[in-house]
Amino acid sequence: MKVLFVHAHAPGQYGHLAARLAADPANTVVFLAREGGEAGNGVHLRRFAPHRAAKADAHPYLAPLETAVLNGQAAWRAARALRAEGFVPDIVCAHAGFGPGMYVKEAFPESPLLGYFEWFYRAEGSDADFLLGPLDPDNACRLRTLNAGILLELSACDWGTCPTAFQRGQFPAAFQDKLTTLHDGVDTGFFSPDPADGKVVGGIDLSGAREVLTYATRGMDPYRGFPQFLEAAAELLARRPHLHVVVAGDESVPYGPRRKDGRSYKAAGLEALAGRDLSRLHFTGTLGLADYRRLLRLSTVHAYLTVPFVLSWSLLEAMATGCAIVASDTAPVREVVDDGVEGVLTPFRDVPTLADRIGALLDDPARRSALGHAARVRMLRDYRLDALLPRQLRLIQNLVESRASGDVPANRAEIATKFEPNKAGFKYSSR
Repeated sequence: MKVLFVHAHAPGQYGHLAARLAADPANTVVFLAREGGEAGNGVHLRRFAPHRAAKADAHPYLAPLETAVLNGQAAWRAARALRAEGFVPDIVCAHAGFGPGMYVKEAFPESPLLGYFEWFYRAEGSDADFLLGPLDPDNACRLRTLNAGILLELSACDWGTCPTAFQRGQFPAAFQDKLTTLHDGVDTGFFSPDPADGKVVGGIDLSGAREVLTYATRGMDPYRGFPQFLEAAAELLARRPHLHVVVAGDESVPYGPRRKDGRSYKAAGLEALAGRDLSRLHFTGTLGLADYRRLLRLSTVHAYLTVPFVLSWSLLEAMATGCAIVASDTAPVREVVDDGVEGVLTPFRDVPTLADRIGALLDDPARRSALGHAARVRMLRDYRLDALLPRQLRLIQNLVESRASGDVPANRAEIATKFEPNKAGFKYSSR
């Protein structure tokens, strides 16, 4: 089987899937990406590059769409080059939202296209108004326009997946029958408890720390509650002389608004805490996988906060590692954490309550142990990579086989009749 993966950043969500397919010598796996590292052993990595950036004078609503179109155009050209070399995939798997998969169907019209859909933007009842309050009409229109490229990809694909039910629920009801809830899975063999792993993380020696509060993030931004966490951490450091707080991640703002003064939220937050003793607050920067896992393994309590948005891999990885979790009481978190069972939930904006609940858990080793055990059990039951990866492979195989037999539905109405959406394994039906 010939498989083409398309993503702005290799390997993205496709790391395990691409590697598993490439491990079979009967398969040829090509990964088309703009940037990122290696895609995995046996995977042929090809690059694409937009020929220019979006124009500075583009309409503000359209600038993200122009960037997506430029990515899509560059990926289409690279896909056409692959076709000229004789590579025509049996299936294309494309990550939607940033444009690379937007025109791949034009290069390979005969190949079924499986889209990976993470988010659909809404002006009300979602991330933007949760963080900023009701949006003014101009921003509401801008946010709606962000969906233009996503809708193009959704209409072009033969089928799509969403990693969580919450994220799938953000898409218009008219399209949800075309989307299967299927997470990419957590490697619970790698992310597992091991108190003997070591106490040095990112060059920071924590062997003398009696308590370690951890926080891991891609970037220190409001979407992941970094300002609230930093305030709570400072309060806890003042209360608890033996506590160390470790923050992994960089100062970027991957999601949501940047500060108008151009400073990072880390710099502004630390300035606001001037005069406090923050000598036991450690920033590791972005960690490699081994150091990141070690951080989770030595965590006494792990904090995770998010607005109603895409659920971070880091929460599931912390749960798989058996961390005692304090997390925001928001919809994406409630899908994987029952309050008092797999973790402790807390209001997103309430810094004193966040600090109190972390402190209470730091004081209760028996409860930490029970929560951490239950969190790992939940991951083993519902998010284990070695259970979900076969479902992803089965989904791909079913699409390939149905295309070969001419049974891939031509439109969404047919898809809803011929496939049973949102069932384990994407069960194909001939009815």
